[in-house]
Amino acid sequence: MERVLEPELMDDPEQAAVYAKADFEKENQGFVNRFVDYYPDFTEGHVLDLGCGPADIPIRFIKALPACRVTAVDASPPMIKLAQAAVKTAGLMDRIALTCERLQTLSLAEPADAGLSNSLLHHIPNPFQFWYCLKKQVKSGSYVLVMDLLRPESPEAAQAIVDQYAASEPAILRRDFYNSLLAAFTEDEVAAQLAEMNLSRLLIDVIDDRHWIVSGRIY
Repeated sequence: MERVLEPELMDDPEQAAVYAKADFEKENQGFVNRFVDYYPDFTEGHVLDLGCGPADIPIRFIKALPACRVTAVDASPPMIKLAQAAVKTAGLMDRIALTCERLQTLSLAEPADAGLSNSLLHHIPNPFQFWYCLKKQVKSGSYVLVMDLLRPESPEAAQAIVDQYAASEPAILRRDFYNSLLAAFTEDEVAAQLAEMNLSRLLIDVIDDRHWIVSGRIY
């Protein structure tokens, strides 16, 4: 199945609100736990989160590693508004800095000490822009952890995944999940992207029937 692009930004307030209310605890906490497990020597520093959404992962990250600080970036104004409220409620405004900006124009004052991203890559029409941003905005030799959806073999397979994992979710979320699966990349495509960007030292692993993870040090 060929990739089918979806909108780069989740800029509909209703769409953002539904996403923020969805239960991604298993995936998001699992993502943070993987970082802690993979990189036990990383306990403090400046962390960049690309595509932070409503800031659930940055909040969980700081709770796991309280000596860190996070710059959390998302290009959707409604999503950043939800993130601001969540960070304020969590009492972490001094640890998490939120930035509303597209990754294509992002420029940090100084490169971060580590990089995170969950479920952003499939939104980007040109995936090389994502890897270039990550490479540019994180210090050489730093740890990165990227997770995203895995494109199924057919629209029917994508629908089956939606039915299996999101049967009870609102129609908007089910639609977005389906469209995101169609816009996602295969393992081979991600491997080719890493090779093209001279990031072949990073490891790619398919962790279940709908997600892959890229991990390692970025140079």
